[in-house]
Amino acid sequence: MKQITDLLQRMDRTTRLTLGIALAVALVAAIGLSALNGRIKTLEKKRVSREADLKEMMTLKVRYLEASAVSQRLSNRLAATKADDSPAKIVEEIGIKGKGSQVKPVKGEEIPGYVEDAAEVKIEGLTSNEAVNLLYRLEKGTRPVAVKKALIKQRFDDQSKVDVGLTVALIKPAPQGSR
Repeated sequence: MKQITDLLQRMDRTTRLTLGIALAVALVAAIGLSALNGRIKTLEKKRVSREADLKEMMTLKVRYLEASAVSQRLSNRLAATKADDSPAKIVEEIGIKGKGSQVKPVKGEEIPGYVEDAAEVKIEGLTSNEAVNLLYRLEKGTRPVAVKKALIKQRFDDQSKVDVGLTVALIKPAPQGSR
């Protein structure tokens, strides 16, 4: 340290001043780079955080679009329901008939804003393929139908045939005055 001070005292005034200014500029540059580096690290953390948020939002967007599509399909099915539709009419429109069929109205559940028209449907003498087609067409048809209960029994007299007992509910919008 003493050698450095001796060296500096031996230099002329302008050289010392130039050396001091260069040293001050180097210190200011180091401080500036340090602050800039801190800011870059902060921005990098923000970028990583926002990328994670964006990934989460993209998955939420996909889930939202799927839910929206399901909701739209259900809305379209509900809009296709007419006031005179009934479970018996829907089963008849499907066109799957066995040896004998029977439809008995039952009380549906109460759903706010909707009317549930329920019926117990019994069809005898169907093939298993016809029974599956009946269930599929009820569930995936153009109107909002829910199969609440299904009982499929094999016939004793003909093992290739089944008897089907279903509790079917048709969901319709409630009339405007009953909300």
